[in-house]
Amino acid sequence: MEHSSPSSQRVALLLQYLGTHFHGWQRQPQHRSVQGELEAALTSVVGEAITVHGAGRTDSGVHAAAQVAHFDVTGTGIAPERWAQVLNARLPKDLLIRASTAVPVGWHARFSALWRRYRYTIYTDQWPNLFVRQFSWHYYRAPLEENLIQRALTPLLGRHHLAAFHRAGSSRPHSWVEVQGVECYRRGPILTLEIQASGFLYGMVRLLVGLLVEVGSRQRSLEQFQEIWMQQRRELVKYAAPPQGLCLLRVGYPDPLFPPNLWFDSQPLLSFSSP
Repeated sequence: MEHSSPSSQRVALLLQYLGTHFHGWQRQPQHRSVQGELEAALTSVVGEAITVHGAGRTDSGVHAAAQVAHFDVTGTGIAPERWAQVLNARLPKDLLIRASTAVPVGWHARFSALWRRYRYTIYTDQWPNLFVRQFSWHYYRAPLEENLIQRALTPLLGRHHLAAFHRAGSSRPHSWVEVQGVECYRRGPILTLEIQASGFLYGMVRLLVGLLVEVGSRQRSLEQFQEIWMQQRRELVKYAAPPQGLCLLRVGYPDPLFPPNLWFDSQPLLSFSSP
């Protein structure tokens, strides 16, 4: 059981970051990380080391539109709702706290979460575009059929053993995942995939998208795709989609912490108007 002093606060943060220049969420001694930047900013305010816990550990280069984190602090006199403003004054331009709030001491950003939702954006036009490069995979080698990708995704709904999409190096002892939602849709040259699950395996979404692109471009059949994940044929999943197209879209809790307009869909969808 966790204990706190009378003046201790547990504060939840709603944050966004551009993953381009981060080596992922998790603190690393030799590389820049989101957790490291947050903890450094907190230490500059409090004067002692503070640990920040995140809802998900995004990889190097992956963005977040509504990541959630928490930390414990004692005796600062700063109201929980003011921490967003206090930290933003000390954080770099590619990391932003949208809001902060008090939570009970037993609440945990990771373990209290019911689900996470990721969005992957693919730009399919023939010509490159600098203004979408940072947030999408420019895939132009073959047409992608969104109906085939959706048909491949739908059978993944439910609880499955998804070892085919589990990168090496994870400490997780199993590969069971409860997939709660899947969606593939197109807006002009922008193809978007969204996947929601109770939790994700290490590298899962990028490996999954890499294989789904092979289905959408007819390099693999729907039957081959299903056989690969159902038979756990990890050796046949050879390519991970690049990180810049991936964004942690939102995290769900039993009781929402922040107003919907702040967290529910805060990554703008890319689209192009017709000439």
